[in-house]
Amino acid sequence: MIANYHTHTYRCRHAVGDERDYVKRAVRAGLRILGFSDHTPQDYFDSGEETLPIRMSPEELPGYAASIRSLAEEYRDRIEILLGVEAEYYPKYFPRLMDMLRANGVQYMILGQHFLGNEIGEPYSGRPTRDAAILGRYVSQCCEALDTGLFSCFAHPDLINFVGDPAIFEREARRLCRKAKETGTPLEINLLGIRERRHYPNERFWRVAAEEGCQVILGYDAHCPKELADRRSETKALKLAASCGLQPLETLEIRRIGTL
Repeated sequence: MIANYHTHTYRCRHAVGDERDYVKRAVRAGLRILGFSDHTPQDYFDSGEETLPIRMSPEELPGYAASIRSLAEEYRDRIEILLGVEAEYYPKYFPRLMDMLRANGVQYMILGQHFLGNEIGEPYSGRPTRDAAILGRYVSQCCEALDTGLFSCFAHPDLINFVGDPAIFEREARRLCRKAKETGTPLEINLLGIRERRHYPNERFWRVAAEEGCQVILGYDAHCPKELADRRSETKALKLAASCGLQPLETLEIRRIGTL
């Protein structure tokens, strides 16, 4: 890999290391592009809910952005550093989120749909379910997100953990992959899932992605600096892609989300 666009920091409460640690490791690993995409803040305080402890707070976003911009300037002759976020698509809060990201100069987003609806009171997408309605809601919400044209890639699109009728899974996976193809949004084969032996990457999903002609890219989903040189998981991901007839992209075409 020469580029990674899925990188977290300590601010998300479930990763370790600051931005400089990741940059140093990326340079040593030979990466040419390092995109930071820590979990986006989510401002839903008007609901009376507190933000979940899986992402930075809105108050931390300016410091996150300033730190990465500073490192991008400092290391400009050694590696390209991009300022991004991994974002959920919650329709009720999405306009407010975009205002916040643009105000802080965030360059790009990757989609990571961990919850349905607008998050509050909704199930985690990775929880095993036989409920076809949950699968259908996940796919519909992700398709709506892709239709915005604002996401540079879709991280772990196979996070949804449907363990019901295989025919229903294939039908909905195909609907999602067709939308990714239509919108030109690459799908990410997630190396964290390989490292931690999670239920994804799901080979059934990636065979459908290949049949639908989707673009794919590998993502380290790094939660500590050493994971930016995780060759073992990278090799396994490449073998999976090859077995499905997929050729991962080396780099993404960044969809810059613009300014206010």
